[in-house]
Amino acid sequence: MSLRIYNTLSRALEPFSPIEAGHARMYVCGMTIYDLCHVGHARMMMAFDVVQRWLRASGLRVTYVRNITDIDDKIIKRAFERGITIRALTDEMTAAMHQDIGALGIEPPTIEPRATEYVPQMLKMIGTLEHKGLAYRSTNGDVNYAVRKFPGYGKLSGKSLDELRAGERVAVLDGKEDPLDFVLWKSAKPGEPPEARWDSDFGAGRPGWHIECSAMSCQTLGESFDIHGGGVDLQFPHHENEIAQSEGASGRPLARFWVHNGFVQIDNEKMSKSLGNFFTIREVLKQYDAETLRFFLVRTHYRSALNYSDAHLDDARGALKRLYTALDLVKPAALAAIDWTEPFAARFKAAMDEDFGTPGAIAVLFDLASEINRTRSAELAGLLKALGGTLGILQGDATLFLQAGVALDDAAIQALILERAAAKAAKNFAEADRIRQDLLASGIVLKDGPTGTSWEAAP
Repeated sequence: MSLRIYNTLSRALEPFSPIEAGHARMYVCGMTIYDLCHVGHARMMMAFDVVQRWLRASGLRVTYVRNITDIDDKIIKRAFERGITIRALTDEMTAAMHQDIGALGIEPPTIEPRATEYVPQMLKMIGTLEHKGLAYRSTNGDVNYAVRKFPGYGKLSGKSLDELRAGERVAVLDGKEDPLDFVLWKSAKPGEPPEARWDSDFGAGRPGWHIECSAMSCQTLGESFDIHGGGVDLQFPHHENEIAQSEGASGRPLARFWVHNGFVQIDNEKMSKSLGNFFTIREVLKQYDAETLRFFLVRTHYRSALNYSDAHLDDARGALKRLYTALDLVKPAALAAIDWTEPFAARFKAAMDEDFGTPGAIAVLFDLASEINRTRSAELAGLLKALGGTLGILQGDATLFLQAGVALDDAAIQALILERAAAKAAKNFAEADRIRQDLLASGIVLKDGPTGTSWEAAP
């Protein structure tokens, strides 16, 4: 394979080849499911949707695991506030997530484990860590991981133990032997609902966040797999702690490649619920079509920060219209498969093979669209559609996309087009121009061509 991926662990681009020939295995940390997903969440899931699509386009079989965290302090709190069970809340929010990201064309993972279904595996891993001297029971009933007993802690984030210790500000009051240690098993607290606790050899309680992903990834993909992904904010402490847990238990590298996507930002601050500066996917889709939001997310390189604004979405819509205009010009030929030796396809592949370089790949799509406009080639139109499909775009009806979002229906517009044609035939050019201007005021652009007049929505 010619694919190279940026590995956070080595801080370098590395050639990718799967551990098992022909089969790529990838785990991505998914949603803590207590509320609707916002655009920042969509960006993470979109980034790895593109990754898994390109791995498949490269001829690999892909097992893609993206988990759901369905037990957590925020989930317990939100369920209590709403007066419903934890399961009712997480089922509702999971269904909403599936609906929202499905609208964006984000394909479902091969496996979507829920944390609450893997508690026995978590307890087994905690037991292994305790047996190896990497975990200990605290006086408050928790079980903690002894960070200093795991050699190499900090290798993913580049943080040394001394640097982490220098950042401490308060004394340890939670039963930890060291401020750097983190919880594996949280003892049950008074007032927590029965569905938020499990019986175990460590006492009644529930798993810590980090152990959930270690257990789910190892159970579904094995102790070592190809790619572990997530947002850049998970690099530390979550992914660092996953490495300590999983490798501490198995003695084997957890993942060969660690891949992290950049933030969505508003006014140069990370979009997040905690800051209150977020837009849910549903809110955005009330104003913009789903493919425009997808294109907005895909056209920026997954590791780069992405600034969200209406102006950027408007620009994405306009850019997508330029591609669809080429597909509307000539009916695309159906391709049995992409010929990757074809010059445009080869350039597209070279861009994607360099760490999933969507900006370069999309630049090729625009070059291809310009060539279609010049040559009216059905074969090139078919190639444009096929290449777009590897990114999950350009699969809709071109005419419908170009005409979407206007108040008048097609029959009314066609009637006005006929009135204008009659006015032109009668040399009443003032009336013909008036009809054109009235339609433009309604957001409709007329396009005169050799086969007649067509229309599309104004930019």
